[in-house]
Amino acid sequence: MPRLYKIEKLCSETAIEKLFRHDSDGVKSALCYPLRATWGLNTSRAASCPQFLVSIPKKRLRHAVDRVRMRRVVREAYRLNRQIIPADLPVDIAFIYVASERLPYSRVEAALRKLLNKVNA
Repeated sequence: MPRLYKIEKLCSETAIEKLFRHDSDGVKSALCYPLRATWGLNTSRAASCPQFLVSIPKKRLRHAVDRVRMRRVVREAYRLNRQIIPADLPVDIAFIYVASERLPYSRVEAALRKLLNKVNA
């Protein structure tokens, strides 16, 4: 299976700020428990592939071990299902974990698939 490459990770501070700014147009959001996704097209960057980030708030999962585990679960679910989005679509996606406890991989993957289908639509 292909791995996640550096080019697929959303690292730009301006792009991240644009995703979370409330007054920005073209940014959409959807909730599918236990994940919330925020996405928007970013045509100003050189890479034309989808880029993503994963946020696991400390407010939701207090222990670092739990946050790291859920971050790995979300990244793996994205890696296995990223073909849902066209590879040449320059979209920025932020996945935010909203559950207050660790959930099994199957629930996270199902939610991520639904969110990726909404991004693709």
